[in-house]
Amino acid sequence: MHNPGTVTPERFPARERFADGAQFIAGRLTRGTSGRTHAVIDPASGTDVYTYELAGTDDVDAAVAAAREAFPAWAAAGPGERSDALHRFAAVIADRAEDFARAESLQCGKPLKLTREFDVPGTIDNTAFFAGAARHLTGQAAAEYSGDHTSYVRREPIGVVGSIAPWNYPLQMAAWKILPAIAAGNTVVLKPAELTPLTSLLFAQAATDAGIPDGVINIVTGTGREAGERLVGHPDVAMTSFTGSTAVGKRVAEIATATVKRLHLELGGKAPFVVFDDADLEAAVHGAVAGALINTGQDCTAATRAYVQRPLYEAFVEQTAALMDGVRLGDPFAPGTDLGPLVSHAQRDRVAAFVDRARGYARVVAGGEAPQGDLANGAYYRPTLIADAAQDSEVVQAEIFGPVLVVLPFDSDDEGIRLANDTPYGLAASAWSRDVYRANRATREIKAGCVWVNDHIPIISEMPHGGFKQSGFGKDMSTYSFEEYTQVKHVMFDNTAVARKDWHRTIFGDR
Repeated sequence: MHNPGTVTPERFPARERFADGAQFIAGRLTRGTSGRTHAVIDPASGTDVYTYELAGTDDVDAAVAAAREAFPAWAAAGPGERSDALHRFAAVIADRAEDFARAESLQCGKPLKLTREFDVPGTIDNTAFFAGAARHLTGQAAAEYSGDHTSYVRREPIGVVGSIAPWNYPLQMAAWKILPAIAAGNTVVLKPAELTPLTSLLFAQAATDAGIPDGVINIVTGTGREAGERLVGHPDVAMTSFTGSTAVGKRVAEIATATVKRLHLELGGKAPFVVFDDADLEAAVHGAVAGALINTGQDCTAATRAYVQRPLYEAFVEQTAALMDGVRLGDPFAPGTDLGPLVSHAQRDRVAAFVDRARGYARVVAGGEAPQGDLANGAYYRPTLIADAAQDSEVVQAEIFGPVLVVLPFDSDDEGIRLANDTPYGLAASAWSRDVYRANRATREIKAGCVWVNDHIPIISEMPHGGFKQSGFGKDMSTYSFEEYTQVKHVMFDNTAVARKDWHRTIFGDR
């Protein structure tokens, strides 16, 4: 499906920024040393966008060394200094917003209206938030806890953070990994996905142009097996932050255990969308379609399992199918496009295989196929609605990561909440009801890191994002994320020489 044709400058205005390679180490772009190349492919057309040399273990070692060298000075910088640098960083990203938006759309297949209105503004807002958070790195206030001793708590940066980001939100994931870490005084080596490195590299270049010192942010673009495993296992990396599938997260945890690294894992999701019989049906239908199809369903918080109380079930299925049928697939750069392709043909084929297997035990009500005609060369798949699957079936339990929504009925409120909790995941969920008590019960009893009420998908910089159960642990965004990139130190002062002598006598007697 690859087309060696050239992407036009209008679609990829930042092309010249990548002329020197796809590794960003100690403030400059370099070429990878693995001896292998990789192509970034436009999933909408199959056109080659950018071919680069993959990072090898030597590149990872060089990036970690650069981060380790930069750490003492960056950690020692005052909160105001780091805050000012991050404010400048936000301004540079804002100045280059269109370059970021186009590069993100090109490598991911996202509609340009989505990257312009969501991905890039969200990243700018995150950067501004952590610019403010940098001034609030404080421990517990000093207090008298033990007679003539004074204790207080320091929050200190950890050191070099090795981060691994996925391909579904490359720009925002780079921001979520890097910003809280450097705001707290750490330095970072980030490995983006091989499919989508462009905006992570633009992000690092913008940081350098904003005056953030060389070595504070480093990017190594290589495979998970080579570059990723070396980064996680590196003895000079003090913390690993990973976002991706639960299966790979388990492997990351296994490697990190050897050096007892701190871990932050944001893993898979299978978000339930629970519609009680008093819900606003029209609002729930629109919320389900938007929540299921955001980023072509390649979102770990996307609505994937709709549980609808039986009085509304058939109407919900019918109206959701009709609304899905009206979604416009097309060129991500065209103003009228609602839904772009999946990130690759391999991902499209994976999603299609889930749906094809489901035909044997469930009802495919809408979609369920790749479009033909002008879109045939792209990694497109029609919005798909599956009804009447069993709770223990593959499409209900497994993370499909595509534009597929499965709908199941339930009878009692107890059953709806039980079914919502009946997967290994616990990242996000939503509850739809006009009854505040009913909705509040759902937010309390559904086991997920975020539960929306009468909405699904919005996030804000001030609030944490992260899961329960096999969706991982740790938080992105918010001050909760900021604190995770620090270590807590207890400091105690003996205020009197007499107390010190008495303590000595208590232990050793009069000697």
